[in-house]
Amino acid sequence: MNTASAHRDTSVACCRALADDTRFRILEALVGTETCVCELVDQLDVAQPLLSHHLKTLREAGLVRAEKRGRWMFYSLDAEALEETAAALGGLARAQREARNSLEVCCG
Repeated sequence: MNTASAHRDTSVACCRALADDTRFRILEALVGTETCVCELVDQLDVAQPLLSHHLKTLREAGLVRAEKRGRWMFYSLDAEALEETAAALGGLARAQREARNSLEVCCG
């Protein structure tokens, strides 16, 4: 797999993870902090099993980091992954703006 394809796969996984309101709210709750599931349950009013499912999806996409301390898991954002996803989307927007003047009509 080449580098461009790997970046695309990562961006797709991140976008899929972001495409859920609860997961986006989790990310918002983690801005500037490191927190455990019990605090997120209270803050977001989401059942713990459902919250754990969403956190797993965010971890697998690389958007959230988890660190075990004693019997508790603490979660934080992975700013680099968020920046890479934003850069990938920004690259598409730039390419679209640059190509806008030379768009070809396929059926016209």
